Amino acid sequence: MTQTPDERLIVALDVPNALAGLELAEKIGDAAGFYKIGLGMLTGGGLALANELKQEHGKRIFLDMKFFDIGATVEAAVRGIAQYDLDFLTVHGDPHVVRAAKQGASGSGLKILAVTILTSLDRADLDAGLIVPGDVAEIVATRAARAFEAGADGTIASPREAAAIRALPEAAGRLIVTPGVRPAGSDAGDQKRIETPATAIANGADHIVVGRPIWQAADPRAAAQAIAAELAGL
Repeated sequence: MTQTPDERLIVALDVPNALAGLELAEKIGDAAGFYKIGLGMLTGGGLALANELKQEHGKRIFLDMKFFDIGATVEAAVRGIAQYDLDFLTVHGDPHVVRAAKQGASGSGLKILAVTILTSLDRADLDAGLIVPGDVAEIVATRAARAFEAGADGTIASPREAAAIRALPEAAGRLIVTPGVRPAGSDAGDQKRIETPATAIANGADHIVVGRPIWQAADPRAAAQAIAAELAGL
């Protein structure tokens, strides 16, 4: 029996190449309708996989490229991506990058999501990178507000900052997408600011991104279904 997937769940296809990604998507089947393809698969046919899943399988696609460059370069790169009719694209949340990305996406349905602070980073990492002092959650909220002011359609942040971003006046009508989501009992891996799927949605996230707990599972379809069931109980 075909089910309608809960598109609040975005499955990260963090596998080496397009063939492995397509095989994984086929295993998951109708348990997921939204997939993330990132830089790790860029040289392994990631863009071709994104196009195939979108055009031939009817899936929604989040292309996680995290573009960061001078405005003209970002605009040109996003304009090239926009012709593929994908759904989400990430750029770094610096206002000049967001403005350029929105210009590149003009006339398409591509949503530009601004990265605030990567969920694999904590205060010690920010210190090492010479990022402004202060509480991580406050920095995330400030970066999100500035990205929204620059025109971002949404933001990427950890589930722990989702509520603070949702409370921003600038966040009205904008998307919050949260990586760093782990089902209870899962290994945190390289993530440092994590929460469960239900907590992330309760905190204000529109979408959660889950990778290893699904693709490393013995039964990826069942793992995706379990997360969807958790969300359905909200």
